[in-house]
Amino acid sequence: MVEQSHHLDLNLLRTFLAVYRSGSFTGAAQLLGLSQPTVTTQMRTLERQAGRELFERLPRGVTPTAVADALAARISAPLDELATVAGPGPAVAGRPDPVHLAGPAELLCARVLPALAPLAADGVRLRVATGLTEPLLDELRAGRHDLVIATTRPRGRTLTSTPLMDEEFVLVAAPAWADRLEDRPPAELPAALHPVPLVTYAQDLPIARRYWRHVFGRRLSGPAAVTVPDLRGVLAAVVAGAGFTVLPRYLCLAELTSGALVALHEPEDPPINTAFLVQRPGAVENPDVARVRDLLLGEGRAW
Repeated sequence: MVEQSHHLDLNLLRTFLAVYRSGSFTGAAQLLGLSQPTVTTQMRTLERQAGRELFERLPRGVTPTAVADALAARISAPLDELATVAGPGPAVAGRPDPVHLAGPAELLCARVLPALAPLAADGVRLRVATGLTEPLLDELRAGRHDLVIATTRPRGRTLTSTPLMDEEFVLVAAPAWADRLEDRPPAELPAALHPVPLVTYAQDLPIARRYWRHVFGRRLSGPAAVTVPDLRGVLAAVVAGAGFTVLPRYLCLAELTSGALVALHEPEDPPINTAFLVQRPGAVENPDVARVRDLLLGEGRAW
């Protein structure tokens, strides 16, 4: 525990909390608008005053010690409350800052941006970025985003996540391929699909391999015939007759409804993945961030 006799500087505590939440001196510097050497110096000063090591230095970032965990638990709520009372600085007074939102390109385009259209029409400014979950979460810790839609629950205790939606995966092909597989029992589908071209977004076949394990209880063998690093491209190729794939149902719902795609199997227990909405910790509450967050959590239940 940090010694109670020390009158710790409030600025040092703010910097400590930024390092604790971002997981690095560099990330804290970006959050606070300071130089990285200044953050390093401040943390050395705080550790000297506390008489205890607060962070273990790693090749990439830092990890908090038990002393740091205890200190963060004591000061997080008071400092966040103080920041809220102090309110936004002059640069953001009046019109709220843009909301920086990031997540998978397909989900953002198919569901998130249409859902946020009324807020945009009402004056909410959005800055949207796409990418993979882990890099986006690193950027969230560094202060580059306000909200991230993550396809896995964030690790560690520095980020708070809320379930947003469950995406169900479905095995699909164009009608011409589906007709060749008509009336095949589920147990025969893996063998029947072996000569059919597989279209996927990565060569290691993560979605298809998971489907095979979960539904058929076996390993998927054979390489992809076509790889496209965007599930919307996978969808377009399969609709055009390139082969079969496994897609989130929300992404191909219109094509399934119209008959442009056919579900090759409808298992009672389809594979499901939960997406999470993750908010940047420690920031003064931007009312527009709250509006975006609340709308997405409400709409996501129906996705």
